[in-house]
Amino acid sequence: MAKTHNLGFPRIGAKRELKFGQEAYWKGQSSRDALKALGASLRLRHWQDQAALDLTPVGDFSFYDQVLDMSFTLGNLPARVKDFHGDVLDNYFRVARGRSAAHADTHAECCGGVAAGEMTKWFDTNYHYIVPEFVADTTFALDASRLVEQLAEARAARVRAKPVIVGPLTYLWLGKTKDDSDRLALLSRLLPVYVELLTTLAAQGVEWVQIDEPILVTELDAGWREAFETAYAALAAAPVKCLLATYFGELQDNLPLACRLPVDGLHIDAINARNEVAAVIAALPADKVVSLGVVDGRNIWKSDLNAVLDWLTPVAGQLGERLWIAPSCSLLHVPVDLESESKLDAEIRSWLAFARQKLAEVDVLARAINDGRDAVAAELAANAAAIASRRASPRVHNPAVKAAVENLDAALGRRQHPYAQRAPKQAAKLKLPRYPTTTIGSFPQTAEIRNARSQFKSGELDHAGYVAAMQREIERSVREQEALGLDVLVHGEAERNDMVEYFGEQLEGYAFSQFGWVQSYGSRCVKPPIMFGDIRRPKAMTVAWILYAQSLTSKPMKGMLTGPVTILNWSFVRDDQPRAVSCLQLALAMREEVLDLERAGVRVIQIDEAALREGLPLRRAQWQHYLDWAVQAFRITANGVQDDTQIHTHMCYSEFNDILGAIADMDADVITIETSRSDMELLDAFDSFQYPNDIGPGVYDIHSPNIPTQEHMVKLMRLAAERIPAQRLWVNPDCGLKTRQWAEVIPALQNMVAAAKTLRAQ
Repeated sequence: MAKTHNLGFPRIGAKRELKFGQEAYWKGQSSRDALKALGASLRLRHWQDQAALDLTPVGDFSFYDQVLDMSFTLGNLPARVKDFHGDVLDNYFRVARGRSAAHADTHAECCGGVAAGEMTKWFDTNYHYIVPEFVADTTFALDASRLVEQLAEARAARVRAKPVIVGPLTYLWLGKTKDDSDRLALLSRLLPVYVELLTTLAAQGVEWVQIDEPILVTELDAGWREAFETAYAALAAAPVKCLLATYFGELQDNLPLACRLPVDGLHIDAINARNEVAAVIAALPADKVVSLGVVDGRNIWKSDLNAVLDWLTPVAGQLGERLWIAPSCSLLHVPVDLESESKLDAEIRSWLAFARQKLAEVDVLARAINDGRDAVAAELAANAAAIASRRASPRVHNPAVKAAVENLDAALGRRQHPYAQRAPKQAAKLKLPRYPTTTIGSFPQTAEIRNARSQFKSGELDHAGYVAAMQREIERSVREQEALGLDVLVHGEAERNDMVEYFGEQLEGYAFSQFGWVQSYGSRCVKPPIMFGDIRRPKAMTVAWILYAQSLTSKPMKGMLTGPVTILNWSFVRDDQPRAVSCLQLALAMREEVLDLERAGVRVIQIDEAALREGLPLRRAQWQHYLDWAVQAFRITANGVQDDTQIHTHMCYSEFNDILGAIADMDADVITIETSRSDMELLDAFDSFQYPNDIGPGVYDIHSPNIPTQEHMVKLMRLAAERIPAQRLWVNPDCGLKTRQWAEVIPALQNMVAAAKTLRAQ
């Protein structure tokens, strides 16, 4: 009999209850006890949603981030918070975001705010984790209270619990040393704490523990491979069964290593590593469980259940009770429940599956394996009809769009002249000072903005009233920027719900959910648009808003766009054609918008590619193919403009040092990147790579409520000037400001402008 389980469930709640609970606590509008009670109620509800499973994950819930949870479980706290007073949860939020709730700090002067932990992308997803911090003398000490408490809740709810933890090698690999020491040298100190943790879980009556080691799908050198052997030999002494979980890709050269580790079962991603299933089964000893992730945990399309059963049924016959069935990875990356989507187009809705529906697919597959296909004949027939409907739908394919991509001319991706010839023309046109200041695009999404958007959607506010409301907010943003003394202004993006969803709503080939939220980091949730068909731009999308903003000021106004790679990577993308083809369709659509802005007189245009690095394959051998088409897509979007039109791009919260050559090949006139949380560490690569164009290293960490000082920003820019000529440096925040409050933004930008003036004077 095949068993079913899940690697993780979305933690935010079907109606984003966790987000609202977090933010209420941080604002001092609710108590710590209320937030903890909300967490308990969400966990119970999510376990009930998974009641049909043979084993249910426990420990996958988090108040901010599962990697940060593991840091606290292992007692690995940054020195700057170790001696803070108050509750563990408040220290946790200080590491996550720089501070907890104001009313949580009984000693406000010493505990009000600290430097937040560095944040970066979880493998090739849009989820951000808090980077563990190490030094040579880092020590570890177990605090299993979080897991023990959740296991007690699970027992009370009669949940068949399978605790989930980040594995020791992945934990070290995800972290950074602050003193250039070797992370791997800490393994000997870390392993006894892991053994103690597993022993503690066994004492709670746990039979199976899921240990996540997704780095096994990446390229590992001999040292890391040897460390796996050492680590799992030590963990084998714990009195509990271990399921080693890999996901997001193929094991490839790590397959023999994963199969010989002394664990009791191995999970592989049978969506991305379907071709490795037979090899894994052949290599694993006959007493080990084989867990197959047969339902896509990262996209929202229905599985073709009949096709899955065609290859899975023989596997089940071979494995018998050794077969476990699950989604490919944690369902953290998909929305909670499709049943809430009453307004979604019925045909498109029939093609989709969110987290709850994916678990239902797992259940149908298991019943078909265990009881025969006749036992689920109705479910399989309905699934087959939905799959056939999508394949045959005329709404999916646009011959004109396909022809445009097939007939692309390489000249579309080339500027008229190199940067060295463009830069003087732009300088003459814009007349900017040394160390010019700007922001990344968005300003706070106020209650007034949200209310107007809600009233417009519900019909309480007509189109003219909505436009007037947005223009008032745009004018406010422009006036605030003029008062601050910024050099290149933005319109503030008041009219935009999300930097990807906004454009998707205006492009043919996209559909939209009402409640399809997924967590990006902390309380930040995004609602990815659904790319179901070929992409076409019916009309201009931003020109009127930008022209209105420009009419309010004599200073340069940036046109703000999202680039094709980021739109692609932050959408739920169609899986019936190569991602490169979809990206080129987006590039042609966004190119039309760029050219319309230029024709309207806009001479500074920012095309954000925040997700360029995120889309990199997990193995270097596959990078170049991705970078070739991703850079081509950006260049097609950007490079039809005249020399005196200045093209900006922005990237954030990823490691860019190893793809600087590709970023330079994009040939944007100005690139702005996140560097504040890492104290300009990202600029180390510029010691050996001579970046040719202008760069704005972000000096204001907008994901923390802390207000950076003028002195701190001057210090960061001086570090930047050691690597990049001052005449090519810009001063800017590290990301957009939509999630912040005006009361935070204004003093922070005042300090930023003052820092730029200090730099000019010196």
